[in-house]
Amino acid sequence: MRRKLVFAIAAIVMAFGATVLALLGADVLLHRRAERSAGLNIWGYRGPTVPRRHAGQPRVAVLGGSTAFGYGVTWDEAFPAALERSLKASSPGPQWSVVNLGYNNEGAYAFRFTLEDFAYLEPDVVILYEGYNDMVGDDGRNTSLFRHGSPVFVLTGYMPILPLVFHEKAMALTHGGSINAGYAETQGAGTKVVFRPNLREQAAASTLEAAAMIEESIEKQLSRVSNTSAPATAGPGKDACGHPWRHYCASVAAAVDYALSKRAKVIVAGQPRLAEEKSRVRQEDQLRAVRDMLGRRFGGNQDVRFVDLAHVVDLGDRSSAPDGMHLDADSNRRVGESLAPAVLDILHLARTETNSSR
Repeated sequence: MRRKLVFAIAAIVMAFGATVLALLGADVLLHRRAERSAGLNIWGYRGPTVPRRHAGQPRVAVLGGSTAFGYGVTWDEAFPAALERSLKASSPGPQWSVVNLGYNNEGAYAFRFTLEDFAYLEPDVVILYEGYNDMVGDDGRNTSLFRHGSPVFVLTGYMPILPLVFHEKAMALTHGGSINAGYAETQGAGTKVVFRPNLREQAAASTLEAAAMIEESIEKQLSRVSNTSAPATAGPGKDACGHPWRHYCASVAAAVDYALSKRAKVIVAGQPRLAEEKSRVRQEDQLRAVRDMLGRRFGGNQDVRFVDLAHVVDLGDRSSAPDGMHLDADSNRRVGESLAPAVLDILHLARTETNSSR
């Protein structure tokens, strides 16, 4: 009886292991496809994976929301990639790498988490490029942490992509090929979907959902031993911001403190101004608050800089910013090139070429 039990347990373990390996193989394959366009690589950031950093290979990490991520353009058209090209052209001696750690909808609260998650990248310079997603202020604090929704990532650093892909594929099959229609119905928005999938499409959708459930069940088991507790943020001291920017300023300060503790230099970027007057006035107030906070808390520290990109791109020009916020490839290039001199200056590197801008 005992022998049969051992064999049964062994068979279950082998079957489970085979399932995990199969899912991992499929996940890696999908990552390779997705990272070229709008997805993340296997380690949870945008663009090709970077090797271990060595001496003479300065590295910049860019953090922020969808405007840092490069929503609407490919990874190599987002401004972090443009910044890397500009640095290589301006100072061709070092082997530069710029890592895009941004993700859609994340605000300043995510900065410290992200820096801790990717501390192994050992950036020399950290660029904090976010304010749009924190415009609501203290009355609607943005605490989005996309990567921490995955216990697999928290525990291992590997970012699974299959659950999202499976769910969206299944949704498309059951909504006439439209993912947007599926989300609209799920969220109770828009008109009701009248598409009725046939039996084959229903079966395919059920298979995809089942596969997603398997991977999600693995993540639930891992969540019991993962830890996503919030990092400490700056307290209400003399350098704190007043309402409605306490949460935003405290999150930025916590990220700067952490970066400095890791011997990284920090550039806090003031993003291009929103075109709508009411939003622009609020954005100016937000930037004034964080700039003043940086002066009080880090004034005199040459390893912390504020760089204002107010006039680099006109967000009212829909050819540059189709939705009034996210930039086209050329405008992303201009942002990247505008940040390059600040990176070189904070690292005390001379600009050897001045013709990188077009």
